[in-house]
Amino acid sequence: MEIEEFESIMMTVMVSGLCLFLLFIMFDLARKANAGRLGTFIIVGGLGLGMMAFALKGVIIELLTGFSG
Repeated sequence: MEIEEFESIMMTVMVSGLCLFLLFIMFDLARKANAGRLGTFIIVGGLGLGMMAFALKGVIIELLTGFSG
C-alpha cells in the first residue's frame, strides 16, 4: 500500500469518526438541555448542516467529475 492510499483511507476514517463524535455531542447537548423534539431538531439541524455540507461536497465533486480516477 502506497502512502497516498493510506492517507486517503485514514482521512476518510478519521473524518467519519469526527462526524460521529460531533453527532454524539449534538444529541448529548440536546439531552442535557432538556430540549425536546423541536429543540433537538434545531440543534442537530443547525450544527449538523455544516457536517452535511462537507459530506455532500465529496458526492457532488464525484458526480461532476464522472467518477474518474
